Amino acid sequence: MKRRDFIQMSGLGMGALMLPNIPIVGRPVSAEALMDGYVDVAVKKRLADAALNAAKAKGATYTDVRIGRYLNQYVVTREDKVQNIVNTESYGVGVRVIANGCWGFAAVVDAKSEADTARAAEEAVAIAKANAKLMTQPVQLAPQNGYGEVSWKAPIQKNAFEVPIKEKVDLLLGVNDAAMKNGANYVNSVLFLVNEQKYFASSDGSYIDQDVHRIWPIFNVTAIDPKSGKFETRRTLSAPMGMGYEYLQTNPSDKITGITTRYNKGYDMLEDVIAASKQAKEKLTAKSVEAGKYDLVLDPSHLWLTIHESVGHPLELDRVLGYEANFAGTSFATLDKWQSKNFNYGSKQVNLFADKTQVGSLGAVGWDDEGVKTKQWDLVKEGTLVNYQAIRDQAHIIGEKESHGCCYADSWSSVQFQRMANVSLAPGKEALSVDEMIKDVKKGIYIVGDGSFSIDQQRYNFQFGGQLYYEIKDGKIVGMLKDVAYQSNTQEFWNSCVKVCDDRDYRLGGSFFDGKGQPSQSSAVSHGSSTARFNGVNVINTARKI
Repeated sequence: MKRRDFIQMSGLGMGALMLPNIPIVGRPVSAEALMDGYVDVAVKKRLADAALNAAKAKGATYTDVRIGRYLNQYVVTREDKVQNIVNTESYGVGVRVIANGCWGFAAVVDAKSEADTARAAEEAVAIAKANAKLMTQPVQLAPQNGYGEVSWKAPIQKNAFEVPIKEKVDLLLGVNDAAMKNGANYVNSVLFLVNEQKYFASSDGSYIDQDVHRIWPIFNVTAIDPKSGKFETRRTLSAPMGMGYEYLQTNPSDKITGITTRYNKGYDMLEDVIAASKQAKEKLTAKSVEAGKYDLVLDPSHLWLTIHESVGHPLELDRVLGYEANFAGTSFATLDKWQSKNFNYGSKQVNLFADKTQVGSLGAVGWDDEGVKTKQWDLVKEGTLVNYQAIRDQAHIIGEKESHGCCYADSWSSVQFQRMANVSLAPGKEALSVDEMIKDVKKGIYIVGDGSFSIDQQRYNFQFGGQLYYEIKDGKIVGMLKDVAYQSNTQEFWNSCVKVCDDRDYRLGGSFFDGKGQPSQSSAVSHGSSTARFNGVNVINTARKI
């Protein structure tokens, strides 16, 4: 995906624009053809072996081959009209090698024969040898045993690509109709679907076949005050998930009721849009916040983004080392802080972990794009920085004996590199509900949903907004607020965390289009948490001039 296309898609994914002219990533195909064209695993193995053998013959000391078929479907609507339906397919082979101690990479589109993949391998070796002339030190890979022939499939119940387009269109138009009947003046809704069929083979002896599915239903409603001309919006509170179409077929037992409906396993898009339409109208008359210090009660639908920006990105080891700065800058969490073994990232209540195995998460796979089996590991333990996110050629830098399994590429045609794992805040260990958390808050704000944000290039000083804000006085929610944003820095913010609800409230949020690198690549990543409380945080009024 080109940078321009990524920016367009990311803006759409955040619900800000929802434009009908979605960029095509891959070649356009019919809806029926999306489920055709599977390549047999035996054929993939032959193609991969041809590349492995060719690279070795040319002098490669390590080779991996990724054969990928990527399917995308986007259904875009506005009010009572379908604005766009996009189906794309992309298929090809990427070969990465080490020769003369240096990386080389080449790819071929629509590879159909062993000769195609062998040529790509030979080109990758030639590139590696050319790169080696400028090399300052050779690549050092963490050891990795091969797994033989293995497979992993997302545990979906209903393949979204097999659901008729009409059913998806009817769902979105029904959502739009409900919004208009409940106070919205405008509404957009979109359904994003992704299926990645990925085959990995390496000279370590792995042949790994994986089938990955992701889904994201979103909408954006707008309510207008006809007298003043002012308007307010409310976006979906859905989380993008590594699930099938069953995500949109909710079971009432999976819901927890509260100010907003919260979804653990299923998402009722119709119920959410009705609430959103009423809440957007309510925001028109909500009280503008008074700037000052508040105790913040942050819902997981909001907190995921703060985790993403202030924990996920700064603990990517390539940013820490200064190897990567595009899209999200470098990191304040430098190696000396980790080496001290006592760097205070947050309060004792803060336990942050990385996890590539969590069922239903966007980042869940069996093996990463280096053939490393995925796992869970700690990043911050009781407030202390204990680790980073590292891949095979970085692990030795932090004394790790193996990769963390977080190396990915967004396409067969892109070289894989270090990407964020699912990074989450662990639930509190003691039983605590949201209502109980609020009871002893004297002056606070309950924030639901993610909004605009700003963070500096070291992932330290930041400002975050949200979707819905509720004033808390003397342990009770007394009404809606607007024009709210909080300012802090990463250490100050996480050290202000005093309580985290238990695992009954734990939910995932996440980013469907997380950008990194240059040329840019997009990946999907989840962030889980229970509702958490942060005391004495600085809140500003975003509507008032300074």
